[in-house]
Amino acid sequence: MKNTKLNIINNKGHKLQAYLELPANQKPNYYAIFAHCFSCTSTLSAVKNISRALTNHGFGVVRFDFTGLGRSEGEFAESHFSGNVDDLLAVDAYLKANHQAPGLLVGHSLGGAAVIVAASKLENIKAVATIGTPATVNHVTHLFSHDVEEIKEKGEVRVNIGGRPFIINEEFVNDFSKTDLPSIIKGLRKPILVMHAPFDKVVGIENAQEIYHHAKHPKSFVSLDGADHLLSQSKDSLYAGNIIGSWVQRYFEPVDNAMISTEGEQLVVHLNLVEDNFTTSIQTAKHALIADEPESVGGDDFGPSPYDFLSAGLAACTVMTLKLYAERKKWDLQEVYAYITYSKKHSDDLLIDIDKPTRFDHISKRLKFVGDLDDKQKQRLKEIASKCPVHRTLQSQIIIETELV
Repeated sequence: MKNTKLNIINNKGHKLQAYLELPANQKPNYYAIFAHCFSCTSTLSAVKNISRALTNHGFGVVRFDFTGLGRSEGEFAESHFSGNVDDLLAVDAYLKANHQAPGLLVGHSLGGAAVIVAASKLENIKAVATIGTPATVNHVTHLFSHDVEEIKEKGEVRVNIGGRPFIINEEFVNDFSKTDLPSIIKGLRKPILVMHAPFDKVVGIENAQEIYHHAKHPKSFVSLDGADHLLSQSKDSLYAGNIIGSWVQRYFEPVDNAMISTEGEQLVVHLNLVEDNFTTSIQTAKHALIADEPESVGGDDFGPSPYDFLSAGLAACTVMTLKLYAERKKWDLQEVYAYITYSKKHSDDLLIDIDKPTRFDHISKRLKFVGDLDDKQKQRLKEIASKCPVHRTLQSQIIIETELV
């Protein structure tokens, strides 16, 4: 999966580095914004995994670095809570101007609190999802509470947050007390999904209970059992992303894929040379697929290659034919696997004795059967595998007629 780097200017003129993740066909049905946790960045593995999981549900997702973090401009002292919310509003405005108004906000930890506040200010936001989010904004101040008196005396101090040094000032500290998050949650009146790990040691599970208590229906809770606060295991962040992607579908109007007419043929293939590289749309009367070339030959690898589809057609036809034969024979064939590899092989390697040695198209087909079958039955199924329609087509003389439309 590839992403596109964006540079978004916030209301203070700082450039926010952002990434736009798109579905495999590069054409999202909806847009979402992801807000990372306090002092983290958009490159955290959990952020990337959740964003990319959402693309599988038709979303284009913008993940970005808050002011003063990652590769975004500005000082960390400007990355107070109000500044985070303003950054979210700037990203929202960018999407509206350049793509499409986002409908979903997702936030991790303090980023979850920020998306709740931002959603209360944006009519276009249809749903909100939070992960490991504190119930009050000033929850994070315990990270530097022992430095508060020194901050009042000196104006600004260097503190250690999460093992990294940051310079913060009194405005930074005071800003966390300005937002009454519980009241905002009560007045949000938008679908909200609260996700939290039961044994989160950074933000306790009681925070999720409080958020859920204040929120109005429709509201949902999902336990991230076994996960830590940062969702450091890929299985946890991918699970969270897929849950959000499925949950939010209820609050978005279904989008019908724009189908290209096959004009009476079995399928149509379309490549826009102006907008795309090798990424090609394939459509039958009812189904849509994407083909591409691998990066090794200059493609973007957004889908299988043409020869992958050729091999897939042979493999699919093989297993379907074996199913029908085994059912007719009442044999105990429970599962069948067909492993296909296409390559070019020289006649000498294939032990083919011809006057002029040459290279042949070669397809390797390996079969695996699951079921109570004896050797004789397996050998017969191997023979039948060579009789499937696509196999016979590939071995026959084929006539292809081409005409201009």
